[in-house]
Amino acid sequence: MNGLATRYAEVSAGAEDRLTPAERSVVRKELAELAALDLQDTAVSSLEVMRAVAAAVPERLYTDSADVLRRMHEIAGFGNHQSCLSSLPTVHACFELGLVAGTGGTLPPADLIVGRGHIAPSFYAERYVRGELPFLPLTTLHRGGMTGVVHRDWGFENTMRYSLGVGLAQAVSRAQELAGRGDDRKVVCLAGDGELHEGVTFECIRYAYDTGLDNLVLVVDANDRGIEPLLKPLSRDYLRAYFPTVVEVDGTDAASVRKALAGLLEAPGRAVLVCRTRKGEHSFKLPAAPPRAPSFATTTGRMLADVPTRSGRPPVVFTADMANRFGLRGHVPYHNTGLAETLSVGLTLALPEDDLKVVATDAMYYMDSLSMLTEAATGVRNLMVLAGRNWAAWGGSPNAFNLLSLLTETRVYEPVTEAEFHACARRLAAEPGTVHVLSMVDARFTPPAADCSQAVDDGVWINEPGTGDGDTAVVTFGYATTLVEEANARLRLPHLHCAALNPLFSRPVLERLRRFRRVVSVEYNGSHGGFGSWLRSRYLLPVTVHGVEKDIDNCVHDEQLRRHGMSPAQLAALLCSVRTEAGESRAAARS
Repeated sequence: MNGLATRYAEVSAGAEDRLTPAERSVVRKELAELAALDLQDTAVSSLEVMRAVAAAVPERLYTDSADVLRRMHEIAGFGNHQSCLSSLPTVHACFELGLVAGTGGTLPPADLIVGRGHIAPSFYAERYVRGELPFLPLTTLHRGGMTGVVHRDWGFENTMRYSLGVGLAQAVSRAQELAGRGDDRKVVCLAGDGELHEGVTFECIRYAYDTGLDNLVLVVDANDRGIEPLLKPLSRDYLRAYFPTVVEVDGTDAASVRKALAGLLEAPGRAVLVCRTRKGEHSFKLPAAPPRAPSFATTTGRMLADVPTRSGRPPVVFTADMANRFGLRGHVPYHNTGLAETLSVGLTLALPEDDLKVVATDAMYYMDSLSMLTEAATGVRNLMVLAGRNWAAWGGSPNAFNLLSLLTETRVYEPVTEAEFHACARRLAAEPGTVHVLSMVDARFTPPAADCSQAVDDGVWINEPGTGDGDTAVVTFGYATTLVEEANARLRLPHLHCAALNPLFSRPVLERLRRFRRVVSVEYNGSHGGFGSWLRSRYLLPVTVHGVEKDIDNCVHDEQLRRHGMSPAQLAALLCSVRTEAGESRAAARS
């Protein structure tokens, strides 16, 4: 079996209990065909390989792409089903017009750029019913096989990873390049009305107007929702001010979308096609039975409501469509700026000094708004930044510290109990000139046995060390504490928990740590320049760092942990090997 077949067999097996008997049967046939392929050419994309498998197993379980989309999300248990469903008629029209590159290698009549990058599953569903994809990769969506966002390996020449709005920037760039070399083909960009809140989209539209680009067709899925409902519908007047032609159709009717888009491709000039659609709740999740406890991040609103402020007024909270992530609704007043994260920071700039300003964002989003965050960090007092992910290079806690601390005093925390959250809030009240960044973990977990609420910059022992010198201690940051606590249940290694990314240890804690020959640091964040690095450089401890070394993958949380060596089982194996090595070293020293 080749490596690709092995990987897909492993990932698909993890979802086998969610497959119907017919799906299981087809997947087994497809796996056999994949295993039989001679995959020596590493340049071959996943899409090309899967096309070969689809040709060998032509059986189609579903003939309606909407049914395929539903099954993909049910199997994954996660994803943006409603966003994908909202754009599905438009995606269907793009296939009908030949805008989606197929197997023939012919040049499409126009270049297609999918700015609404998370609707990639809509394209996979269409490819499946058209016989271009087998069912196998669909069972791996968000689970380590098929990516949920546009990617070159899956047929999208222009890809994106981090920022909303970059699709329109790519489209304007491509349109200008085609026009510059005399190619009369147009560029079609699929976008959403929430996406058009992004500052870069305003700049792109203005630039296309000012430079006279006449080969750009912007297709907008107008469903009046971003992640949260939009404050107001998309302004058609705004679009008409910059585009000579604006056409509006029923976006739930693929035939109407196809006819209108075909007409705009034939007609001269820059244009917008507004597709009126419907969208339900943003995130798809399987119903939990019995209902599970909420993620820690979603308790933030309730905790914020109990925070006393210097001004005596409630916290002033701004969020870029993240109210649901933090459970703000019904607990604290907040201002939703839509998907305009730079504005969510900018609105803090002229508020009264004693007001507690809270920017509730995604750990990825605050990287998008870095220029404005720089302004706020250097000019705003009583500023709390809530980062709703703790995911490695997506702008997790180490990036906040490494970037902002170059400008001003910055403290970064990852509270894992309500008491720790309030300790961080008290610290900000006592030191309002220091920016406080709180990584709010969007996961469900059991709080640790002890926390740092009495001294939030120090550490607290989950497992106390014994007397005398020791071989190995484990020091963990934030959420990793809960994972290591489970992994360490049988080994019972001395275990120190920290809520601060850059802890300031008291003398008793530091003296006890320095008795150990080896310190293992564990953090579920980007390890470069992070928690372990701080322990090693600040305190000269003999630290072995275990953290997420690469960018985080776009898949469900349990799979994230496994992929990055952070599951409790993997951590238990790590700690066991460390203890074994320590014992061997001790024996060698005695001999």
